[in-house]
Amino acid sequence: MSKTVVIGSSNTDLIATVKHFPAAGETIVGKSFLQVMGGKGANQAVAAHKLGGDVKFITCLGTDANGQNTLKYFRDTGLDVSSALLVEEAPSGTAIILVDENGENCITITPGANNLLLPDYIDKIEDDIAACDMVLIQMEIPYDTIKTVCKLACKQQKTIMLNDAPACQLDEELIKMIDILVVNETEAETISGEKIEEIGKEAIVDKLLELGAKTVVLTLGKQGCLLKNHREFYSIPAFCVKALDTTAAGDTFCGALAARLTRGEGWEQALKFATAASAICVTRMGAQPSIPTEEEVNEFLCKN
Repeated sequence: MSKTVVIGSSNTDLIATVKHFPAAGETIVGKSFLQVMGGKGANQAVAAHKLGGDVKFITCLGTDANGQNTLKYFRDTGLDVSSALLVEEAPSGTAIILVDENGENCITITPGANNLLLPDYIDKIEDDIAACDMVLIQMEIPYDTIKTVCKLACKQQKTIMLNDAPACQLDEELIKMIDILVVNETEAETISGEKIEEIGKEAIVDKLLELGAKTVVLTLGKQGCLLKNHREFYSIPAFCVKALDTTAAGDTFCGALAARLTRGEGWEQALKFATAASAICVTRMGAQPSIPTEEEVNEFLCKN
């Protein structure tokens, strides 16, 4: 099995379920509260680990209680965090998440220690990148850090999967280093400068390929996903489930996709598995608690 290094954010998520999102100046009563581990990097690392991947997670945490609890949690789950950075200068990252009765969410992130995962530290863990086969990154750590990761991965001839979330404009140098670009509709529009409703899904993917990404995966929520590169095209429908909380659905998809690709699966099989994993995820509350196991996804696929 090939190894994946996930480099990215880690947060403590504070989640409240509400009937509706509050308007400006409005105070509402929450229905429930949950504190769990989150952050896009951590979500994707845990997903890849639980869904069959050989994973090492590199992140930055504060030495505060949240950071210590998070580190213990990762170790207890069996996730390799031996190269995680601990800092005293900032608290661990947090996210305040509201989830409405339709399962939609709105999120406020305070990055904290995530902003201290800087290029000079990435230079120190070049051996970890050299020892892997795929590097998986997102956009919740500094942009310069992401570019440093990509440059080192390119030098080492490693596969780079980048999930442009939260949506961020990518410069020409960076996008040309990406082997697998995973984006939702908003992220695709941000990078391309085009609107899907004006030019269509395939055309916006073509635009991203023209910009330099080697393979583009466009996730479409209830419509599934599509993949395109210069040789292949796949359109995978979504599974019909009742959404409870969409938090971490995209992260689960990315982690699952990385796990299956590094196990040698082909695009179609890996995409179907990732789509099933994200479908299960939205039927549960919280980020990492909602991520299914490999066995759960295989059972789900047998029934659907």
